[in-house]
Amino acid sequence: MPITHRHMKVFSAVIEAGSVSRAATRLNLTQPAVSIALSNLEAELGFSLFHRSKGFFAPTTEALHLHGEVAQSLLAFARMNQRAEEIRSGAVGAVSIAANGALAINFLPKVIAAFQVENPGLSVELKVHSSRQIASLVSGGQVDIGLIDTPVPVAGLKAEVFRLKCVCIMRNDDPLRKVSVVRPSDLSGRSFIGITGDHTVDRQVDSVLSQAKIDVKRSVSSAYFAIARNLVAAGGSLSIIDPINGKADLSDGVLWKPFEPRVEHELAIIVARERPTSRSTDTMFKMIKAAI
Repeated sequence: MPITHRHMKVFSAVIEAGSVSRAATRLNLTQPAVSIALSNLEAELGFSLFHRSKGFFAPTTEALHLHGEVAQSLLAFARMNQRAEEIRSGAVGAVSIAANGALAINFLPKVIAAFQVENPGLSVELKVHSSRQIASLVSGGQVDIGLIDTPVPVAGLKAEVFRLKCVCIMRNDDPLRKVSVVRPSDLSGRSFIGITGDHTVDRQVDSVLSQAKIDVKRSVSSAYFAIARNLVAAGGSLSIIDPINGKADLSDGVLWKPFEPRVEHELAIIVARERPTSRSTDTMFKMIKAAI
């Protein structure tokens, strides 16, 4: 009969309590059950653990040598159970997230901070890459969650797409601060900052301006929405960007206004389609989704 966790608990209880009867009370067992467990353990070990004579009961030298190891084993078992419960409840683990520069700068830090307040035992790694690189990393299992611009460029991914209404941003001393909604005619002749790389937002803006027969001065372009906002803050131009960056409270002297007709930015949260997600990843995914 192999040595079991029950054997170790009974042995340790008898050593610490000093008698079979007190150990039985501590363990909520009968005295015969404790005695049988001790006898089985001694048979398995091949030596006696206690001196038994009328009116005398005491651990043998061998038992005292063994007790330290048994105590350590019971402690390790308790720690294992505690860690298993923490894992089961999502209290430990790690989550890796990848996003482009814009979301990593103005959006995810607040979400991650809120996540760690609720999950102090979990660690988070935030990486910054292009949307195509992020899709490859998530598909390959190197990153748990990705936030990218659509379209999703890699197969094997599960994506949840959000269509966000873009806003027009300007400095807080701009004449357009007085309008309730910015329209194409309000951009006529103004310096305008676009997004490079044939971005879908730029294509929509170009289409809207073309239909309205409005010309703007595109003197500067940027690679990210966050950089476009910094350029607006520094130079007084206008830009149409996603609402996550546009509506962020950064105390940089930039304000936003609704823009009509509607221009959309599509944002996708991606995870690997065939790879099971951990509880911590699921929790982070839900918090990102709620924040968006």
